[in-house]
Amino acid sequence: MSRAKKPPRQQPASVSSRSTAACALARVFEHGQSLDKALSLVLPRLDQPRDRALCQQLCYGVLRWHLRLEALSKLLLKKPLKKKEHEVRCLIMIGLYQLIYMRTATHASVAETVNAARALKKDWAAGLINALLRRFQRETDALSAQADQSLQAKTAHPEWLLKRFQQDWPDDWQAITDANNQQAPMTLRVNSLQSDVANYRTLLADKDIAAQPCAHTEYGLTLDTPQAVTALPGFGQGLCSVQDGAAQMAAELLQPQPGQIILDACAAPGGKSCALLEREPAIAQLTALDNDGERMQRIQDNLERLMLGAELQQGSALEPDAWWDGKPFDQILLDAPCSGSGVIRRHPDIKLLRRDQDIAPLSQQQTAMLAAMWPLLRPGGRLLYSTCSVLRQENEKPVAALLEKNPDAQEIVLDSSWGVACTHGRQILPGSDGKDGFYYALIQKQT
Repeated sequence: MSRAKKPPRQQPASVSSRSTAACALARVFEHGQSLDKALSLVLPRLDQPRDRALCQQLCYGVLRWHLRLEALSKLLLKKPLKKKEHEVRCLIMIGLYQLIYMRTATHASVAETVNAARALKKDWAAGLINALLRRFQRETDALSAQADQSLQAKTAHPEWLLKRFQQDWPDDWQAITDANNQQAPMTLRVNSLQSDVANYRTLLADKDIAAQPCAHTEYGLTLDTPQAVTALPGFGQGLCSVQDGAAQMAAELLQPQPGQIILDACAAPGGKSCALLEREPAIAQLTALDNDGERMQRIQDNLERLMLGAELQQGSALEPDAWWDGKPFDQILLDAPCSGSGVIRRHPDIKLLRRDQDIAPLSQQQTAMLAAMWPLLRPGGRLLYSTCSVLRQENEKPVAALLEKNPDAQEIVLDSSWGVACTHGRQILPGSDGKDGFYYALIQKQT
């Protein structure tokens, strides 16, 4: 009789988290996938929430610091790895990230990263990874000092982005890079139709979840410690939404009024549309526009959870003739597609996936969207332009073009208690009052 084959030995969860993280990171580095997409493809391999959380923590951390970790890896390697060995390259950075930035016991950081290489059938790399990480432990100070001679490695930001930060924000660029390398807080928007900040803060406290009011917002609460949405009281019933304080300010600036017809021109995933409807339930009509069908579904999901109603319209803000019925809007929110340079702390893969040559086309598109939206606004109406960028080419430049080409466009000067005044509009820098980097400019059409 032939012996039955032994089932493959199951890897410890900590090893699986690391090997899965290496696979996700390889998708980002090798294929240019967003981290969100890569994680959606690999996280189902992990059964336990704790293991998925560790995998995500490793992925976000490595991408946040990858330029520094990459510089250290090059110093440690006697010769470069073959180009196809993306997973091994990622495992080295995962190991270094744990040793430098996590509280994991050093022996576990090394041993389980080595075992992750074996789990990925990279047995040849196990000894290499062990040797590199052990050497880093012995020579941490010298290797770190050598790597940090490069400003790109020290700040973990690509050179092109550093130059833009330095040019646009000569007094603030270091604060921007420092903020970008921090984990973003979790901020909630309390649904004013169902609760208020004081009452919801009490509900959180009853669950031992501490929260503080978010500056310059009426309905914002920032949690002391991020939580799974399933842990938030009443989340499924629409008592609150997750939305950064900077994004919450869109509804605060527009101040929707009863009977108004409002367009959210780039609406997905719907947070700002929902905030407008919560703030003023007597809006006559809110049209949530987006050109992506999958993202439109996310708007619908958010509306249903919050028990709100809006007119969903699939289409492009660049081509209103394809969907607009000719009825002018009282207010338009144009949260334009941008580089995302203000939300790097939430999406650290931006530092890897964005390129300097992306910015000019984005600025041209933003300028074109503003030009396309302006005729849709009634005389006396207001357009709020926003981005989650800190680059002036994406912010002030498109607004200046709109003002220059339209004599009936007049900028409304925004409140000076938040952000930084620009030639046009105001800029919230990353980390300011705990918020993401955001830009706002409010323009009124003269009668």
